[in-house]
Amino acid sequence: MSLQVPYHTKANGAAAGGATKAVILVGGASRGTRFRPLSLDVPKPLFDVAGHPIIWHCLTAIAKVPSIHEVYLIGYYDESVFRDFIKDAVHEFPQLTIKYLREYQALGTAGGLYHFRDIILKGRPERLFVLNSDVCCSFPLGEMLRLFEEKDAEAVILGTRVAEDAATNFGCIVSDAHTRRVLHYVEKPESHISNLINCGVYLFATEAIFPSIRTAIKRRTDRPNRLIRYPSAENLESSFFAQQAADEDDEESEKRSEVIRLEQDILSDMADSKQFFVYETQDFWRQIKTAGSAIPANALYLQNAWQSGSLELAQPQPNHIIAPVFIHPTARVDPTAKLGPNVSIGPRAVVGAGARVKESIVLEDSEIKHDACVLYSIIGWNSRVGAWARVEGTPTPVTSHTTSIIKNGVKVQAITILGKECAVGDEVRVQNCVCLPFKELKRDVANEVIM
Repeated sequence: MSLQVPYHTKANGAAAGGATKAVILVGGASRGTRFRPLSLDVPKPLFDVAGHPIIWHCLTAIAKVPSIHEVYLIGYYDESVFRDFIKDAVHEFPQLTIKYLREYQALGTAGGLYHFRDIILKGRPERLFVLNSDVCCSFPLGEMLRLFEEKDAEAVILGTRVAEDAATNFGCIVSDAHTRRVLHYVEKPESHISNLINCGVYLFATEAIFPSIRTAIKRRTDRPNRLIRYPSAENLESSFFAQQAADEDDEESEKRSEVIRLEQDILSDMADSKQFFVYETQDFWRQIKTAGSAIPANALYLQNAWQSGSLELAQPQPNHIIAPVFIHPTARVDPTAKLGPNVSIGPRAVVGAGARVKESIVLEDSEIKHDACVLYSIIGWNSRVGAWARVEGTPTPVTSHTTSIIKNGVKVQAITILGKECAVGDEVRVQNCVCLPFKELKRDVANEVIM
């Protein structure tokens, strides 16, 4: 199934040969559990970071590549989920046709591409960008495209350097420092092989990626079936149930064989046999996996917008706005409140007199009353922070790729998160807590998940 907004292509009504298309992998409702409690109300790709849905940042980068006219969002959310976003995006990016393609089940990062291959290959594009929606970076797609053409590549992967102790949490790339060719790729290796990691952004030659996925599927389906033992008569009944269970297992494994992942099933083979290169970004990069990771992503996108002179951001004002700060035009911020740095204030949010907000996201229709303090936190939709209350998380190092910290020997979230319609009473302090929706906090609380 696909959700399509009409778009009139060039005069001949067809995409130009040799064009580039883009796919954004958006996942589905059974994923994103680590993004709770925020994903209970909004799918992660549509969660606002730096004043825009996460997926909008991907589209903005895609729209800057002149050869791209078609973008596909692939996932297994219901079609209705992206309908409004696509309608708005088509007005904002009129040069793009944007379609949502819904998987009938989770097919994996490569399985979804292969399932919709006929749609993607219509018009015979030569190249295909594939972006994971849950990464935050500057998306240097133009630079990747130049490297692709310069090297006559079949695949280019975006890579970045991380601390050695963090590298094994990601896909690791071993490359030739001179030619930038990928020599070896291992997804989450058990021991250290490289601190150059996979950023989850790829550019493929269409004639290389789809045969590679087909080969991986064939390798799965060619595995020998389990040997069947023929039962004796007295065992017939019990063996019938055993065979039934085996058949169910086969069905399950058949379903699993359709789940093909770029990271585990495709990239290591490509490193062995293809013209596979890495473009190493020196710019910012961050995964948006947990709800708390929206805060560092918010900071990175706001700083990037500020450096590029975005007119959407609030102008700095002494003792009021410390850049970068995004304030939605419908929000109301008292002139005596102090905001920033790295703060996003959502639609119709209210920030009262003398309030202090720093390194935080305040979502739509929420209210921060007078003299309250909000630091390193996410204030959920329609939530209330009382007068003189204090809602705070703990800052983590810029280089850190985790948003959990150890307090008193216990692992807790560094970022405090209030779910939808939570209320913090006047003069109450909430520290390093995750609060599920519709909770009222009347007393001080620290290092807890409030169910």
